[in-house]
Amino acid sequence: MDELEEDALRARLAELRQDHADLDAAVNALSASPLPDMLLIGRLKRKKLAMKDEISRIEAQLNPDLIA
Repeated sequence: MDELEEDALRARLAELRQDHADLDAAVNALSASPLPDMLLIGRLKRKKLAMKDEISRIEAQLNPDLIA
């Protein structure tokens, strides 16, 4: 992996982590409302999980397992 590609992955990783935290805050705020929209909360949680999976994939690319 060249340095430019690694920089792009690190930037994407930072963006995903921020978006994940924002979604987490949104889910918490919606859950605390008197009549929470469970459909919306479910959609946000699925999106959050997909982001977490992408974060894990990028982290694995940036820090490959050296034991082979």
